[in-house]
Amino acid sequence: MSAHVTGVGLAVSGLASLDNLLRPTSDGVEPSLNGKGMRHKDRASRLALLATGHALRDAGLGEVNGDRVAVVVSSNFGNLDTACEFTDIIHTETVTGISPMRVPHMSSSVTACWVAIEYGLRGPNLTMCSGTPSGLDAVFWARNLIAIDRADVAVVIGVEPDTIPVAELHKANGGHRWLDGAVALVVESTEHALRRGVRLRARVGGYGKGPEPRAAITSALGKYPRPIELCVSASGAAGLPAGVRTVDLTNRLGRCSGALGVLQCATAVAWFDESGPDAVLAVAGCVGDGEGDETGSAALVLTSPRTALREDVA
Repeated sequence: MSAHVTGVGLAVSGLASLDNLLRPTSDGVEPSLNGKGMRHKDRASRLALLATGHALRDAGLGEVNGDRVAVVVSSNFGNLDTACEFTDIIHTETVTGISPMRVPHMSSSVTACWVAIEYGLRGPNLTMCSGTPSGLDAVFWARNLIAIDRADVAVVIGVEPDTIPVAELHKANGGHRWLDGAVALVVESTEHALRRGVRLRARVGGYGKGPEPRAAITSALGKYPRPIELCVSASGAAGLPAGVRTVDLTNRLGRCSGALGVLQCATAVAWFDESGPDAVLAVAGCVGDGEGDETGSAALVLTSPRTALREDVA
């Protein structure tokens, strides 16, 4: 069962629209994190809620029936600020200083849970935290949930907040710039999208995993034998096809960590919207990207709707 991206939502500092992934802006746009459903939540969850709302509306799912809608979140730092806050309270007041009502906020999956609760999405609920490949892993898991008929639609969210604990970690590991924001994709079965009569934005294609980029790329491209024109990669990607043009989002946005792969897929959608390349290869988890474990990489092929339709006909 094939799956397509049908909606994209951004809540990223410095990005006013999807178009800004192709043409960076310096207008200093900041997401507005006030309003209904935003109180008493960590910054990552508020960013994710905002991006999800934009994506659902973009996909024409403003009033979604959530029984078969999954949520898959990718975030490596997520609610680290909450964990640090609780640790400080326990240090000074012991556990008696922690309200039982706030204990669930400590869970690493709290962002995915808040998204499901706020939007009534009652399908499978997953959180990925597997380093920089995490975002591409999340898109792959979303496609698999659809392929095995656990869901018709999956909301995939990549989110990393710029909080004091996160900033301190990046600085301690040589970081100078890092993302503050969230991006959400609506991924749904092609049949479900066609029944709704919505626009297909990008087809989720071959996926590969490996100990380094070359192995992941070979695995992903093995399922897509046609030439690749554009690669959205992280710094240090090796094993790319000869002559392929590359775009490095980390150069534009700083370290994106768990949100990188989802942002790469959103960039592919932006290219396809402008009748760009027929296929885009996304690669994350590269030696030299400066983020944690460098022993794993992921690659994902996305194809434009026009290419996918030609392949289906053939």
